Amino acid sequence: MSQSNGEETETETKSKIGFSDAVLEEASDALTAVGWSAPTDDPELTSDDPFVRSIDASIQRDIGVGLDELLNPAKVVNLERDLYNLRSELATLTGQNDLEVAGLLTDECDGGGGGEEADNVRARIDKKEKDLAIERRSVFRGWLKNVFLGQAVLSLALSFVMSTDPAILFGGFSWFKSYNMDTSIKVLGFWWWWLFIVPSLRSRRPSGPEKKALDIAFLATPLVSLIAPAVTKDTALIWALNFIVVAGSYGFAFAFDDDDEDDDNKKQPEWLKFIYKSLDFGTGKERGARQ
Repeated sequence: MSQSNGEETETETKSKIGFSDAVLEEASDALTAVGWSAPTDDPELTSDDPFVRSIDASIQRDIGVGLDELLNPAKVVNLERDLYNLRSELATLTGQNDLEVAGLLTDECDGGGGGEEADNVRARIDKKEKDLAIERRSVFRGWLKNVFLGQAVLSLALSFVMSTDPAILFGGFSWFKSYNMDTSIKVLGFWWWWLFIVPSLRSRRPSGPEKKALDIAFLATPLVSLIAPAVTKDTALIWALNFIVVAGSYGFAFAFDDDDEDDDNKKQPEWLKFIYKSLDFGTGKERGARQ
């Protein structure tokens, strides 16, 4: 009776909150699609974690590349972790309580039966296995890095013209003069550094001093674009200041490059580690993709 009342209470709670299991599952899938998954009781995974190392070894054996060469390594790690948890749950539901599911296929974890709850888990496993199969074959090819580099170079040239003489690009359009867009486009020109140029370079997933340089530039260029207009209205000069900041970031990062990145990270304050970690999200270093 008490178990029945507990189930009813849980159902009533979900009803009051307004979220059904289907809605929660859909939300979880949507978050996983962008490289995020709900935290577990385990500490955050890094590249040195045995679980991540086993994933990396498996991908190298099957695909011929490392985990960090995939298009979305974080999503692969999250999917593998979700599958491990789901297979453990399936093993428990089907009477294999003491089974260690690491390295086993789903069929090897499934003891059969288990009722509707086990069927739901099987369906979730099937969906995640299909997603994982696609992600494991999605390699971050060299030509894609060249596309991002070309995008950065094109953005550099475009932003310079926008900041200095946007009429060259837009003077032939009636709206350019009718709505007095000259100043707006000039301002957009020097903001192009933060919006497109630096992000395009970061999308190439650089490492070492170049990554550090682009992290600094990504934090510094918006400050320049916000503060400089209070001192000067010369948009070409503000564009040049952004250029100097990016070039200076590269110079600083390469001049003070520390081969022992782990020791260097330990010296950083927690707030700076948090900022750099936030910048890593989406560029291939989130959640176990790399150290």
